[in-house]
Amino acid sequence: MANINLASEGGVVNSAPQSGSHEFDATKTRTQGQLVLQRFLRHRLAMVSLGVFVFLVLFAFVGPFIWTYDFEDVSSKSYQPMSGAHPLGTTQVGKDMLALLMRGTGYSLQIALIVAALATAIGVTFGALAGYLRGFVDTALMRLVDLLLIIPQIAVAAIVVKGFSGSWYVVALVLAAFAWMQIARITRGETLSLAQREFIEAARACGASTPRIIFKHLVPNMIGSITVNATLAIAAAVLTEAALSFLGLGVQPPDTSLGVIVLENYGQFLNRPWLFWGPFIVLVSLSLAVNFIGDGLRDAFDPRQTKVRA
Repeated sequence: MANINLASEGGVVNSAPQSGSHEFDATKTRTQGQLVLQRFLRHRLAMVSLGVFVFLVLFAFVGPFIWTYDFEDVSSKSYQPMSGAHPLGTTQVGKDMLALLMRGTGYSLQIALIVAALATAIGVTFGALAGYLRGFVDTALMRLVDLLLIIPQIAVAAIVVKGFSGSWYVVALVLAAFAWMQIARITRGETLSLAQREFIEAARACGASTPRIIFKHLVPNMIGSITVNATLAIAAAVLTEAALSFLGLGVQPPDTSLGVIVLENYGQFLNRPWLFWGPFIVLVSLSLAVNFIGDGLRDAFDPRQTKVRA
């Protein structure tokens, strides 16, 4: 409560608020990072999706050290039904489906993360260079992007993967080679806007080099869109890899992935549906979780957000 002092003359009332009660207390000022984190934490759907994603990561990379069976173990009987020993049954060759699913989820995650990292790095670099330098460099890079966008990605990926034995890391590199163009276009658009700002003009006036301006001043100011696009690239890579592998044109044995497991067991859809629905549900859950995390990050980084949806 405020301290109230009555003046001895005229009965004038003076009130003075106590120290620390001011509405604009400087000690409570939050940084931009704290505001972004708070908005993200308040996005309920994104938080649930983050929990699902963390669970799948632990399932893929920690689960094999805990689970009884190894993914290469073929000592069990063929096509055993779901039980306490085999929660998702066994495959035709006697492999425990849960152990195999852990392995496939791990490979799919590794492929998706490598694709997202490489595509983001290439796309941001090309887009920032095109938007900042403009002129001939901009025209040349954007025409290259237009050319690559019209090439049928799945067809070329299938040919290259088949030619290089279909190892999981080859699939990741091929998918990354076709995943950076959209990120480059988005980055270029933001760079064209930011390049006209006062802090970029000041950096030029101070003699900063082009790489320093791009990676020290431009890229940090685009971190919101970069993060969101990297997240969405993970989801796209998961689905693209699954599609290639389901067609038999992606990851090849002895490597595996969620798409390969679905391919190997889709014929059991009616007789032993758990062999199909197990990897299918994990695949859909992973893709949806990453997409919703991307939605939450987009809303959190948007400075125009006044309240969080969902």
